[in-house]
Amino acid sequence: MEARPQIVCLCGSTRFAEQFRAVNRDLTLAGAIVVAPAEFERATDRITDEQKAALGTLHLAKIDLADRIVVINPGGYIGESTRREIRYAHQTGKPVEYTDALDGVINP
Repeated sequence: MEARPQIVCLCGSTRFAEQFRAVNRDLTLAGAIVVAPAEFERATDRITDEQKAALGTLHLAKIDLADRIVVINPGGYIGESTRREIRYAHQTGKPVEYTDALDGVINP
């Protein structure tokens, strides 16, 4: 029986939609199962604070499912929600990788 493909959870600001798509594509073609946040980038995709909180909780559950996380952080940018996800991943023993260097980033 073949081993299960690795599950990778993507984290980061959804403002980087193109980077998310590229990393998702590359990981999928490499044989990984990729889970990622929903993209809400159009003005018509406005969500309530309650929905945002629920999506944050849902994303932590995605991290629970994953073998590792990859943080999409162009230019080293890591917002507060992503910092929370990174802390959660560390607390649950998930390896964390970054797409860009963390130069100047203190304690992600």
